[in-house]
Amino acid sequence: MTSGPVLVGVDGSTTSMAAVEAAAREAARRGVELRLAHACAWPAARVAPGVLPWDPDGLGSCRSVNGALTEAERRARSVAPGVRVTRTVLMGEPAAVLETESHRASLTVVGSRPASRSGGGRRGSVASRLAVHGGSPVLMVRAAAVPAGPVVLACDDGHVGRQAAEFAFGEAADRVADVVVLNGFAVRNGRPGHDPHDPLAVLRERYPDVTVHRPRVRGGTRRAVIEASVFAQLIVIGTRCRGGWTAALPAAVGRAALRHAGCPVAVIPEQREDR
Repeated sequence: MTSGPVLVGVDGSTTSMAAVEAAAREAARRGVELRLAHACAWPAARVAPGVLPWDPDGLGSCRSVNGALTEAERRARSVAPGVRVTRTVLMGEPAAVLETESHRASLTVVGSRPASRSGGGRRGSVASRLAVHGGSPVLMVRAAAVPAGPVVLACDDGHVGRQAAEFAFGEAADRVADVVVLNGFAVRNGRPGHDPHDPLAVLRERYPDVTVHRPRVRGGTRRAVIEASVFAQLIVIGTRCRGGWTAALPAAVGRAALRHAGCPVAVIPEQREDR
């Protein structure tokens, strides 16, 4: 786990504030700083001399930004009073600037918005971009989650990654929740496969109070993850990094979870390890 700050995007929306609270808890768990980031796109019209480039209409936009950041800081301190909180205003398209900032973060947290009626702006589009091109694990938060559900750990190639498993077990321990492992390849006939590199064995010893379930997956991992998200607190997706952070997010499971899951989703890239 790196010592960089937990970065969270702030835009004043309901899901943004839910993301701030989740990010504050993650920062407290890691013992790191919480960084509140608001992105301002460059205005299309020319800006008069002496006017702030993100506020071409005067002080209205500036006050709106400060108001959103002030409320975000209040929310953060209400759930994690001991966490150090910093603010930043970034110029550029939100996904692009968060992508850049994520390379200095230990975790990047964003809120999710529903798709527009015109079909654009799919849920999870910013999180999907960050998961593919960003420099840290990504947590996408929705406004509501089942408070007593399990933490679901999923992958779609039969490999349960160490970083994703550690994240899932850490979250489960903090939430006093069970871990449900959905792995369409490693579970056969209801029985877990025998992988000598399976990180779950070590984590079971480290977290003896966390109960682990490995149900048989029917109909594919993608479908199982979406169905599990109805009763889960959190979905954790492990992705294989083949060639660094630019590796593609698994289409079948990762993208489906970010777009359709009914609870928060964490995407944890796995660095290549020599065995």
